Amino acid sequence: MLGIADGSIRNVTIVEIDEDRANTLRRGVATGQVLAEAAMLARDLVNHPANVMTPTRMADAARGVAEATGLEFDVIEREGMVEHGMGALLGVAQGSEEPPKLIVLKYHGDPDHPENNLGLVGKGITFDTGGISLKPAANMEAMKGDMAGGASVIAAMSAIGTLQPKINVTGLIAATENMPGGRAQRPGDVVTAMNGKTIEVINTDAEGRLVSADALCYARKLGITRLVDVATLTGAIVVTLGKVCTGIMGNSAALAGGIKSAGERSGERFWELPMLEDYRELIRSDVADMKNTGGRQAGSITAAMLLRELPKTPNGCTSISRELPPRPTIKGIWSRAQRVSPPARWRSWPLHWPTAVEPIISLDGIATTPRRWTHAQQ
Repeated sequence: MLGIADGSIRNVTIVEIDEDRANTLRRGVATGQVLAEAAMLARDLVNHPANVMTPTRMADAARGVAEATGLEFDVIEREGMVEHGMGALLGVAQGSEEPPKLIVLKYHGDPDHPENNLGLVGKGITFDTGGISLKPAANMEAMKGDMAGGASVIAAMSAIGTLQPKINVTGLIAATENMPGGRAQRPGDVVTAMNGKTIEVINTDAEGRLVSADALCYARKLGITRLVDVATLTGAIVVTLGKVCTGIMGNSAALAGGIKSAGERSGERFWELPMLEDYRELIRSDVADMKNTGGRQAGSITAAMLLRELPKTPNGCTSISRELPPRPTIKGIWSRAQRVSPPARWRSWPLHWPTAVEPIISLDGIATTPRRWTHAQQ
């Protein structure tokens, strides 16, 4: 399907005597093309350099998708975040001169039944230096891809808007940089999330859970009852699962089971980690409701435990993709070779469309994980 989407395959001829089966095959090809286009979209958003793919440009890309697929689009600027009390997201953003954006995409597939809803929340750190808790210089250039969760949500919403399933879906992307500027938050700072919970910042490089926290709280304010958070959240998940599976944690067995089942059908493997109450002690703080990291023990689980404390919903589920690999293993699209034209409905984007070495469905599992299983759940 990727060959059809990128134009390298011009025509597909289906030979089938049974007309009903032929129609099924045609629908399958059409669906596959939509999913391939979404995969390329996620791929390309992830691979733009951070000086190009800023939070503002990420919002522009989401707006282009909304205009092309009929989605409702909104963006909350810094002033709106202050009004909503999004102190966790703002704390991460304050070290950068790039303005943060909370991007909202809405698809109304079942407007008569608002309870039939799903929220997809994506981490959109367009460049992650680690902040004051600065990362090592080696391979830091790969941190332009720390917005892969947000890119995947935008791509998933593109596919959803095109395929039009009978469900209401809202995609939220918390987009900002994590920079060590003069106004950057410090280890030891205490921030207040949108729901009033206070968080002690132990490590400014554990920023993904902070921006996701306020996005999840805002999703609950919108009335969303089933939530999935997608993020390159912790390097600890690679230590646990390697590059074979995506870690998943949540407080809803039904939702987690549905994601795992969809992953099996779409060829994307998930493995559920425990969320036992004992782990809550690892993020206990003496000066706040919780701290943003519990150290090396159960690092991925404690990140999910923090997020669980915020949006009070029985059907919240945190899907944590692994951290980005070192740059040599990323097949970058900002390289030499042929130019790949975007699908026609994306050509109005205010983005430079880059060249590509080859069509790529995923970047070692980073870019497209939440996209294929999202479709498989329909």
